[in-house]
Amino acid sequence: MQGRSILEHLLHRDRLIVAIGTAAVVALAWAYLAAGAGMDTEMMTDMPDMAPMPWTPFYGVLLFVMWWVMMVAMMAPSAVPTVLLYATVKRKQETASRAAIDTWIFLAGYLVTWAGFSLAAVLVQGAFERFGLLSMAMASTCAILGGGVLIAAGLYQFTPLKQACLRYCESPLLFLSRHWRPGTRGALRMGLRHGSYCVGCCWFLMVLLFVGGVMNLAWIIGIALYVAGEKLLPFGRRLSYAAGGVLILSGTIVLARAI
Repeated sequence: MQGRSILEHLLHRDRLIVAIGTAAVVALAWAYLAAGAGMDTEMMTDMPDMAPMPWTPFYGVLLFVMWWVMMVAMMAPSAVPTVLLYATVKRKQETASRAAIDTWIFLAGYLVTWAGFSLAAVLVQGAFERFGLLSMAMASTCAILGGGVLIAAGLYQFTPLKQACLRYCESPLLFLSRHWRPGTRGALRMGLRHGSYCVGCCWFLMVLLFVGGVMNLAWIIGIALYVAGEKLLPFGRRLSYAAGGVLILSGTIVLARAI
């Protein structure tokens, strides 16, 4: 009976368990990135202008894992409010164990969506490297490409699609009220949908990594902090527009210097 009481007590703390579990996943992702994500970071630093490594199936898988872990590290923290609110609502509808399971499935759906983006990013990176547009440090070697990406990312900040996706990302209550689906299958569908909104909101910001270097920790941390601010701060919409203006100006300066 005592063991059963302990189990029931833990299940009643499902929100805390989900929060700690998510924090642990994010911490492991950041540790993996800081360790180099399986890449030879010393070679990238010492010879940044060297041609990228030749493509092999193993290298492709390594890149996919790197991108996906990077997306988990950057995007999962800003999804925590939605995940915890989902856990709270489920806890009122289901048993504690069922609510906890569905919450993890919701989070899994969210991360699977970013896995899809990571696969697309690997394909784009392969195309860039094939045409000699990326260095060993996985940064653009072409000022025109870099400037163009900056301007395009800035313009995207002002598009209706960006603002519509941001609306759902910054308001967990709005998302859950509009897209609630019951059951375990519903949890997966909701996680995939929420992930889709976040990809729609932030995908161009992730493309900026090709400008500063895909494994440049300073760029990764900077973009992650910006994404969190855009979604979690009360002035996120204004921050989005301000960032768009800065990106357009920066891209224009880069192009002007290249010409």
